Amino acid sequence: MAKADYYELLGVERGVSADDLKKAFRKQAMQCHPDRNPGNADAEKKFKEINEAYEVLKDEQKRAAYDQYGHAAFENGGRGQGGGGFDFSGNFSDVFDDLFGDFVGGGRRGGGPARGADMRYNLEITLEEAFKGKKTAIRVAGTVACEGCEGSGAAPGSQPVTCQTCRGQGKVRAQQGFFTIERTCPSCQGQGRMIKDPCTSCRGAGRKQKEKTLSVNIPAGVEDGTRIRLTGEGEAGPRGGPPGDLYIFLSLQQHQFFRRDGVNLFCRAPIPMTKAALGGQIEVPSIDGSRARVTIPPGTQTGRQFRLKGKGMPVMRGAGVGDLYINAMVETPMNLTKRQKELLQEFEAAGGTNNSPESEGFFSKVKEFWDDLTE
Repeated sequence: MAKADYYELLGVERGVSADDLKKAFRKQAMQCHPDRNPGNADAEKKFKEINEAYEVLKDEQKRAAYDQYGHAAFENGGRGQGGGGFDFSGNFSDVFDDLFGDFVGGGRRGGGPARGADMRYNLEITLEEAFKGKKTAIRVAGTVACEGCEGSGAAPGSQPVTCQTCRGQGKVRAQQGFFTIERTCPSCQGQGRMIKDPCTSCRGAGRKQKEKTLSVNIPAGVEDGTRIRLTGEGEAGPRGGPPGDLYIFLSLQQHQFFRRDGVNLFCRAPIPMTKAALGGQIEVPSIDGSRARVTIPPGTQTGRQFRLKGKGMPVMRGAGVGDLYINAMVETPMNLTKRQKELLQEFEAAGGTNNSPESEGFFSKVKEFWDDLTE
């Protein structure tokens, strides 16, 4: 039966880059890895085939020989038609550890208890809490080491025994032609040890489900998406394995006044038309709860920005504080009384130059534009 084309096995085109080749290999290998498909002979066969294909195509010399001679380049002792020999007898455990370290046994090499899985907890806080920092308690449901067997999985008075399949290594090897394939031991699942007399409390797992309360310190200045790591507070490792970590992802609630950009805050402040024209003062809130006065000069236009230095957010675990920027939004009067309308009409009738320089300049240019079109 003819062997499948290496490029087709990995789902790539000839001339693929090394990075894209590695990505394609990782994707294919993750799908048919024996640990994900226990007892599936077809998956195991394909896993060996794609590893063989990747081992050839990742090497420039082997890839060149394959592109020129195909599978014949590695037949008859790997000499091919051109007579150039290639040695494929190497062990691929380093390749597997590099690509699947996090998948097979949490990145462990050799036998021994696996590390527990990491956990994620989403925590929403207010902008004020992000400004001041806070200490809070959270309740997390997960697994903890069994107290009855102290995490070993074995009944009190007994001990786990060395796995006879892998002799305590946690991995087994199989020869496939020139290739040596190494995978997790199917008998002990990579533990290197077997439980003959399991604990009745945890049924040999070495861990149990339990909800626990944890204290979390949130530093001042945290941003949306900040991640806090609590080492050793993740899932307990099976049969005495080290626990994983708990990662707390922070999200900030939308504030009614402030918009945040890094350490700076922005506040949109509506200004009455009369105050914008005549000038005056307004009071705006600060994130620390105090009030800040802003002087509005006469003739203030929409979009003008006023900076309040040191009224922003603190730098997380560092020195310095951001600023608060007030964006003026001039508000046009609405629901006018008869007298108010009369006063505005009198103001308009009084005329005057340079009262509205921007609009006067704009419409002056518009008139010139129209005049040019009619000439």
